[in-house]
Amino acid sequence: MRRPLLVALALVALLPLAAREAHAQKRPVSVEECAACHGPDGIARDSEVPNLAGQNERYLFNQIMAFHNGKRVHKEMRYMARSMSVEEMAALAAYYAALPPR
Repeated sequence: MRRPLLVALALVALLPLAAREAHAQKRPVSVEECAACHGPDGIARDSEVPNLAGQNERYLFNQIMAFHNGKRVHKEMRYMARSMSVEEMAALAAYYAALPPR
């Protein structure tokens, strides 16, 4: 396995811990960028954009990672995720998973 994949797998194992820590801290800086489409509260204002609030943390992380790696195709999400570190992706997933769903 490649090193980035090992790091990603290790972080996925720690996601529940990351969720507690992210909820206790202020939002990751990238949330402001995500909020343009997904809303600051994780509730999208456009019916074509998915709500992120309360989603499963591991699912969110895997989806951001798929956009990052180009395995899931979406022009805007590829642009947003391409420069994110694994830590940033994990923090975003933890943040949105900790928000109350609607």
